[in-house]
Amino acid sequence: MHSRWRKRGDRRIGDAAAVVVALAVALSALLGLGPVGPGPVGPGPAGAVPVAAPGTVVVANTVATGCGVAASPGSTTLSIDVGGHARTVIVHVPSGYTGTGRVPLVLNMHGSGGTAASQEAFSGMDAESDAQGFLVAYPQGLIPSGTGFDWNVPGVPLRTGAVAPEHPANDVAFLSQLPGILEQRYCVNPRRVYATGFSGGARMTSQLACDASSIFAAVAPVSGLRRPTPCPTVRAVPIVAFHGTADPVDPYDGHGEAYWTYSVPQAARYWGAQDGCRSKPVTSTPAVGATLTSYTGCKAGSIVELYSLIGEGHEWPGGPHLAKRLTRALGPQSNAVNASAVMWAFFSAHPLP
Repeated sequence: MHSRWRKRGDRRIGDAAAVVVALAVALSALLGLGPVGPGPVGPGPAGAVPVAAPGTVVVANTVATGCGVAASPGSTTLSIDVGGHARTVIVHVPSGYTGTGRVPLVLNMHGSGGTAASQEAFSGMDAESDAQGFLVAYPQGLIPSGTGFDWNVPGVPLRTGAVAPEHPANDVAFLSQLPGILEQRYCVNPRRVYATGFSGGARMTSQLACDASSIFAAVAPVSGLRRPTPCPTVRAVPIVAFHGTADPVDPYDGHGEAYWTYSVPQAARYWGAQDGCRSKPVTSTPAVGATLTSYTGCKAGSIVELYSLIGEGHEWPGGPHLAKRLTRALGPQSNAVNASAVMWAFFSAHPLP
């Protein structure tokens, strides 16, 4: 995410970290989350033994299953060792969870410079989790960025334009293993595991659709749909994406930063071709201020949908209200659709075959 930006030629330059900090702090204050910083566990010196912060549950990888084990409703911060790195994950258990029946799981990735806690607040997905009875896991990146972290998306520059640091953690491997690890603690339905994310987290979500299509039944990038190259899917992946037409950070029409070249509609077309859909999409208006572009007739009953939010900036559609000082930087908010509710309905219709 970026804050105030100016043009130098055709390139957008800005102090991205400032908006990341402002957004995290503002949401923390509004929703009563307390201070938002780099998270309870982060990268340390080479060879250091990660130590979890107070209140963090350290999870050991075992072969047990979480079915039959009750868990209290609400959010818990976990520290999980994956690939020699201590990874922070906030897991929200819905009200009514008993642990006796397998439930769906949604991974929800923060944007560049964000944290697990800031994404939980920014997306407001806990409410949908409680209403519909699915688990939400908010994982956290490891590449330091301002007060938060960036994701290591293979072959993609960081938000600043720099390349990932030498020997970074493999986030594709981490996120691909995470559902199986959480299945040891919670009663997860492995046929109903999904991924979503905002901005840099949406680019990470797009990558998972390519590299882990046998794990994630469907994905929902918000303000960051891409179609990575190469894209070695083993099945047609159902995709629903959301993007504001007035996004100043990841422009709807493309021509943005080094990681953002082609337009959002082009990304949807690429995915339509990837999934073997009909070449001509169907366009509809599901709500005032929203246009839905659907690629149908895809392989194995898949579908690719893009919700274009007219006049919205770089936000989570239908998410918590943001202060004016944030929308001045990120662009206007829209409640034309509730992204969390729409994607959940989409996810519900698309389990793994």
